[in-house]
Amino acid sequence: MPGRVLQMRLVVEAADYDEAVAFYRDVLGAPEELFVDSGDGARVTILDVGRATLELSTPEQVTLIDTAEVGRRVSPRLRVAFEVADVATTTDELAAAGAEVIAPPTRTPWDSLNARLAAPADLQLTLFQELS
Repeated sequence: MPGRVLQMRLVVEAADYDEAVAFYRDVLGAPEELFVDSGDGARVTILDVGRATLELSTPEQVTLIDTAEVGRRVSPRLRVAFEVADVATTTDELAAAGAEVIAPPTRTPWDSLNARLAAPADLQLTLFQELS
């Protein structure tokens, strides 16, 4: 049976909405797919971030990933990972736009280059670049 799910949408409440939209749309480069202003401050921007997957991990796997990327356990329950073409450049651009670098680009045992950042809207991000 083909998959019934056609799209995954991660909904994030952003206290500083304008900062979050500018960061993810303008700096990270996720194209705007839809904007709705419902009045009285109720706004939503939907960004196209490419193909979405749902990664379900055991606590042990999260610890393994954190140790490879950061050197210690730092993940909250939810972390967002973006595959990018150039982790080093994207990390620098996001840091210049206000993200805090938790760990710089690091080669992982699974042959990717990963960086970890604390970003607007209280999201922890992994940026990854497949090396093989």
